[in-house]
Amino acid sequence: MPTEFFKKGLGLLLKRQSNIISAAVVIMGTIIFSQALGLVRQRLLVSIFGASDTLGIYLASTRIPEFFFQLIIAGALTSAFIPVFSDYLAKDKEAEAKKIASTLLFLSLIVFSIVSCFLIIFAREISSIVAPGFSPSQIDLMTNLTRIIIFGEIIFIIGSFFSSILQSYNHFFIPGIASALYNLGIIIGIFFLYQLFGIYSAAYGVILGAIIFVLAQLPTVRSLGFSLKPNLSLESIRNSAVLDVFKLIWPRTLSIAIFQLGSLVTVTLVSFLQNPGRNYVIYDYAQTLAFAPVALFGQAIAQASFPVLSKEKDNPEHFKLTFMTSFNQLFYLILPISVLLLVLRIPIVRLIYGASQFDWQATVLTGRTLSFFAISLFAQALVYLVARGFYALHDTKTPLIIGTISTFLMIIFASVFIFYYNLGVESIALAYSIGSIFNFVIMFIFLDIKIGGFPKRQFIVSTTKILLATFFTAFALYIPIKLLDQLVFDTTKTVNLILLTGISSFAGLSLYLFLTWLFNVKEATMFILLFKKIGDWRQILSGSSESIDGTRLNP
Repeated sequence: MPTEFFKKGLGLLLKRQSNIISAAVVIMGTIIFSQALGLVRQRLLVSIFGASDTLGIYLASTRIPEFFFQLIIAGALTSAFIPVFSDYLAKDKEAEAKKIASTLLFLSLIVFSIVSCFLIIFAREISSIVAPGFSPSQIDLMTNLTRIIIFGEIIFIIGSFFSSILQSYNHFFIPGIASALYNLGIIIGIFFLYQLFGIYSAAYGVILGAIIFVLAQLPTVRSLGFSLKPNLSLESIRNSAVLDVFKLIWPRTLSIAIFQLGSLVTVTLVSFLQNPGRNYVIYDYAQTLAFAPVALFGQAIAQASFPVLSKEKDNPEHFKLTFMTSFNQLFYLILPISVLLLVLRIPIVRLIYGASQFDWQATVLTGRTLSFFAISLFAQALVYLVARGFYALHDTKTPLIIGTISTFLMIIFASVFIFYYNLGVESIALAYSIGSIFNFVIMFIFLDIKIGGFPKRQFIVSTTKILLATFFTAFALYIPIKLLDQLVFDTTKTVNLILLTGISSFAGLSLYLFLTWLFNVKEATMFILLFKKIGDWRQILSGSSESIDGTRLNP
């Protein structure tokens, strides 16, 4: 019986997803798995190296290869390749779609390899520009780590294309698991190699993780009939679909360049603080915790909705319905998590990063930095969906312009906080939140105008109810943690810390669910129905919902 259940469950995950809810659930599941391994990786690093300059330099060194990878590859995949590839599949031009994918993959590998050679040669000079406050010895370490990590990024390109192809076929489980196994590869590298290579073990782990990322997806990609065949003839490059991809790429590429520039400037600003490496560990670890729910809900729902929004671009009413349904679901899920991270910041940091090498001062500062990130979690999550709304309408320029303004706004605020007011690393998180909220609000206003107006009354009523429930949830989280921490539990012990965090979280989230149900919030009713019918989960995932092919499924 358990074996049969496992086979049926695995079969459901491996097959093509048919609707947004099932796709989002699968994506969320794999993201949770990936994030769990990511947190294991982070805790392993801090348990070995502590909140030290050495670990901070490693984290900073990953930013430069990531900048070039996002600049060259990510823009093509998110805003150009998937829509064009999916469009060809919808028109029953599968063979041509695969040729396009092969051509773009090899072009990307060639371009990125050229850039990588440049980066390897000038790694020290680039590191000095990015982190001018680092000492010469720290720059040397950053340079060496950057040169190793860039090889992992080259391999990662192939896996990223595989993921995009599988997602275009509505396969979400394998790409998600492969992404999680990437983290596992880094963990293996650190665990087995750190005694021999020190912090370099993490960089070697990146290469191992990238190899696993590719191999985990290869069988499924092969089963779809895709094979890597070099096809760089002038005729292939002039293919109209390839040109369509390039036309769509440049605004998204510039948008990513601006955003990644903000990440690099963050390294620059932190390098001017005392103990820059240690401060960057605190910033990175706080951002990792804050980004977890953003990736879990924001990326998952936006990614699952994107194929539908792309197919409904010529049907405004269906487009609005799909978008607002996804918007409300995302807002409903992310808001209580924001409050939870804001109120329980210290216990959460202690619970996840509380290794002996992560001292109390680092814990408090990480918690404070996390609280500033938590202010804008709703904006960080929702902007993924809003941006994909523009991409589905083949508009990549508007997100570019608004994102550019938002990034420069963040940089200006962060610079003023650091150089004029002499504030600490947490002020950069505050500047990040200011920029994120501005980015979301302005982008949503422009999408509303572009699509001819979303239904305002329903939106305002639903949002007000969720905000009101969240307000009371904050008290339900705060009161038990204060009472239990001071009167009942000795939170120096891990078991007590788990109980304290668990009881407070359960009290707060239970009240949130009850209040939203009481206020007749549609999303709450849906989740309560899911809990009641958890035994019939397959019906839930395949029931009344928006089809991933853009059609309504029967109730």
